[in-house]
Amino acid sequence: MKITKKDVEHVATLARLQFDDEELDLFTHQLNDILGYFEKLQQVDTTNVEPSTHAVQLTNALREDIQKESLSAEKSLQNAPDSERSYFKVPKIIEV
Repeated sequence: MKITKKDVEHVATLARLQFDDEELDLFTHQLNDILGYFEKLQQVDTTNVEPSTHAVQLTNALREDIQKESLSAEKSLQNAPDSERSYFKVPKIIEV
């Protein structure tokens, strides 16, 4: 299946993107190259290959979720440049 320049323009319109003619030509070429690669992959015999989600068998190396005592407000704020009561004080950045 070949992607046409018109197809790329249509998808760009749906995504609310604007491209000049040079970019449309480039993306059309790149998408056709990608599809050509997938066509090559479709020709590979995979009848004796088991489905997998990863090339290498992985397991999550997660620690147990153990509840621990949290830091006190005083200790949390000891290196803060500025604090007020038990809060970090930061400059206001939103103007109303």
